[in-house]
Order: sequence, then structure tokens, then C-alpha cells
Amino acid sequence: MNTLVRRVVVVMLLGVALYGGLVLYRDANLIAARLATYAWSTFGIACALAFGNYLLRYFKWEYYLARLDIRGVPKFESLLVFLSGFVLTVTPGKVGEVFKSLILFQLRKVPIERTAPIVIAERVTDLIGVIAIIAIGSASFPGGAIWAGIGAVTVVALLVFVSVPAVSGAVVRLLPKLPGPLGRVGGKVAPKIEEALSGLRTIVSPAQLVWPTLLSIGAWSLEGVGLWVILRGFGEQASMPLTMFFYSTATLAGALVPVPGGLGVTEKLLEEQMSRLGGVEAATSTAAMILVRFATLWFAVAVGFAALGLLRAKHGAAVLGGQPVPEGSGDQRNLLTERTP
Repeated sequence: MNTLVRRVVVVMLLGVALYGGLVLYRDANLIAARLATYAWSTFGIACALAFGNYLLRYFKWEYYLARLDIRGVPKFESLLVFLSGFVLTVTPGKVGEVFKSLILFQLRKVPIERTAPIVIAERVTDLIGVIAIIAIGSASFPGGAIWAGIGAVTVVALLVFVSVPAVSGAVVRLLPKLPGPLGRVGGKVAPKIEEALSGLRTIVSPAQLVWPTLLSIGAWSLEGVGLWVILRGFGEQASMPLTMFFYSTATLAGALVPVPGGLGVTEKLLEEQMSRLGGVEAATSTAAMILVRFATLWFAVAVGFAALGLLRAKHGAAVLGGQPVPEGSGDQRNLLTERTP
């Protein structure tokens, strides 16, 4: 537990340094002046919208638990287990959210290998949902039809890749044939990718993608609305579809680049899009970016620690108390210990 806290604190300090550097770059006095007139109630609304995102995604978690026939977990406890995964939100691609699989094993002895595919399914449906929001939001500005078309094609391609073994198998078989070091790495990861895809298809068949994907679209739309609300607090009049486009593209970029919590990537893209496409003054765009990141990324980490604290208060040493992970779960455990920042 102490190691977990230290790693999260390190990433938080990196975030503070990043935001401090951006503030100094944009002129601290100008940003302070913007914040002095900011309607802080909108920050609270943005946090509430972010929590709505978590609740919608929790419904996905419950949906997948039911599909895998994992029963007997009380709903409130399941919610706390799901939220506890946000402790490791600040991991590359949020892979640390497999942490909740470890917590569920420690509380209910559900094997990690049974629930870890849920995390992958969540990421797939989140990716499709975010791309769908980008496609919808891009229609709100000139030239956006190109983005919408790219988004639609990407969503279809993802669905085909995940659900059609012949297509994904052909791609996976190409990995070991890549030139040089890429081929060596591809040869090592190809069997694992194929195994993961095989297990994933049991819970992400086309018929089973509809409901989770709709939940993802609704969930991530709420955080895009949160950015719109924060900009309204500064008196900015950016359209809601545009702010949802800004937030979704920045979130996607941050998830694809292997840095903790998308730090630096998400922030810079958010700031630039608000300034260049949204016509938001530079100091205001920096202040709004910092606030929306606190209302989403860092609020999620805080919620995760609160949920973990409640679980530990109820179950004591059963949560992160050092119980061994069952055989066959080594990969998932290594994922937590090696890739957590």
C-alpha cells in the first residue's frame, strides 16, 4: 500500500511541476486574474459530471460481471471495487485499472484471470465511444466531415478486428515478420495478443458491444460537458459539441501515448485546441485545462483512494493485505507491479 501511495505521489508531483511550468509560461499573473473572476461553482459541477462518468462505467463493469457469470458480489461493494481501480488511473493507457481484479480476488476469491479481460473490454468500448464522440463533435466546425469520416472508419475497423478472428489473426501473424527488433518483440507478444483476443471475444461480440459502447459514449460525453461548464465559468461561449471534441481527442491522444495518465500530451492538446480552434484566450485556455484535469484525472484518483479506504475500513487486511495471487495470475500481477508509475 505504501509503495502504491508513493508511486501515485510521484506522478502527482510530476503533474504539479507540469502545471506550474505551463502557468509560468503563460504568465502567472494573467492566469491568477482569470481565476479571480472564475465562477467556482462550475468546477463543482464538472466534478459531479465526472462522477456521473464513473457511475455509467460502473454499469459496464456490472454488465461484464454478469456476462461472465460472476455472482454474489454485493452491489455497493462492487461499486467500491470498481472505483478503487481509479487509484491507478495515472498509468499508461490506464492499464493499472486491472488493480480492481486483484481487489475482487482478495475480497471474493474471484480468480484474476476471469475478470482481467473485463478491463480490456472496457478499454475497447471506451475507445470506440471516444472515437464516436470525436466523429460527432467534428461536425461542429468547418472541415470536420473529414474527422467524422476517419472516426467512423476507425470504429468499424476496430469492431471488425476484435470480432472477426480471420482479420485479427492475419494481423497478429504479421507481427513476428516485422523487420529487426520489431519482429523479435512481435514474436513474443503475438501469442499473448491472440490469447487475449480469444478471451475478449466472449464478452465483446457485436451483439454484446452495443450496450457497453452506448454507456461509454454517455460517460465520456459527460466529461466533455464538464469542460464546457468550466469554460462557461470563465465567461467563454464555446459550443458543447466542440468542447466534447476537444476533450475526447485530447483524452484519446493521452491514452495512446505511453506516459502516466497522458501527462503533458492531454494537457498540451487541450490547451492548443481551445486556443486555436475554440478562440479561447491563451491564459484562459491554460486555466481551464488545469481545472478540467483536476476535475477529471486527479478527482478520479481521489475517488479511487476514498473507495479503497472504505473497503479497507470494512474488510481490514483482506484488502491489499499481502494475500498471494493464485497461480496463473502472474501476468496480471506483473502488470500492476511493473507498469505502475
